[in-house]
Amino acid sequence: MPAYTPAMPNVAHDPVVDELRSRITAADAEIVAAVNRRAALVAELHAHKRAHGYEVFDAGREEQVVAAALRANAGPVSDAGLRELYGVILPLCTREAATT
Repeated sequence: MPAYTPAMPNVAHDPVVDELRSRITAADAEIVAAVNRRAALVAELHAHKRAHGYEVFDAGREEQVVAAALRANAGPVSDAGLRELYGVILPLCTREAATT
């Protein structure tokens, strides 16, 4: 005979869960908007660089971008987490810029 386990509380009726999920959804929308703004600006920058014969990729600038983000980071995301995030965002924006 299986051991008795009480039913878990139903989070579907918890107003705190609802409120936090709503705020997370709003934050997610802000993230999407910010990444899209960044990608559009990178595309504009790359177009300008190509038009003037400049090298498109600048490793030094990418290091500056990450360093500035780390200086601005007040948490709770760790510096390692922020580096990981920029490890995705930077190549994503470069790749997206190449298709516009």
